[in-house]
Amino acid sequence: MIPNTLTIAGVDPSGGAGILADIKAMSALGAYGTAVVAALTAQNTLGVAGISAVPAEFVTSQIDTLFSDVRIDAVKIGMLGQQSVTRAVAERLAHWKPRHVVLDPVMIAKSGDALLERSAIDELRESLLPQSSMVTPNLPEAGVLLDSRPADNLKEMRRMAERLRRLLPDDGQRWVFLKGGHLPGNDTIDIVHDGDQMLELPGTRIHTRNTHGTGCTLSAALAALLPQCADVPEAAQRAKAYLVEAIARSGDLEVGFGHGPVHHFHALWGNTNRL
Repeated sequence: MIPNTLTIAGVDPSGGAGILADIKAMSALGAYGTAVVAALTAQNTLGVAGISAVPAEFVTSQIDTLFSDVRIDAVKIGMLGQQSVTRAVAERLAHWKPRHVVLDPVMIAKSGDALLERSAIDELRESLLPQSSMVTPNLPEAGVLLDSRPADNLKEMRRMAERLRRLLPDDGQRWVFLKGGHLPGNDTIDIVHDGDQMLELPGTRIHTRNTHGTGCTLSAALAALLPQCADVPEAAQRAKAYLVEAIARSGDLEVGFGHGPVHHFHALWGNTNRL
């Protein structure tokens, strides 16, 4: 059965991040993607020029209308922007109870622009984290969630993963996917932890500017793969492998002058040097 997946996130017109990137990743990995627009941005590969809020009531309407008709097997949550929207999403997910909820706590764009109100951070921590089956912060985002500085080595990452896991319900079905891309050096080790198992996913840094939307792409890949895989570690390994290849093949694309997007359809398009 082909899974139906949902992304609740913002719109990036350049297509490298947000719901457009999520739909590409979900589609590339064999899932049918749906989307609820939680925020609007004016941005490109160089930065964010503006953000426009979507009324929380309309976000609620989008979610309820979709769930009342479509079986949703997994949800990915990305940029929410406002506290009121964060609360609305939490309330509706508590009502509909999807099996898989992947929370990517999007706070800052690749360009450094803020994407989440500070007042929304507590709301996210208190109302969305408890409903998440997996949370996928990078190191700066993990630091914000834990009110601490980001980890800067693997030993500190392990401790941070344990602390993050304690923010989730203790029912044996919740996972932390802590992304190590901000570590110094060429190793990009990610940690996947459920309170018992702690798995390290090794990697080597790919030296490219085309890293716009990597976090969105990984969390969307996880949402697509969790319903299709035997267990969470398999989904995590496959999602990381997909993202690594998407970054490695990003040079096939020519999109913008800043941080370009990854190549979501690297396995499907073949040689794209056609112009």
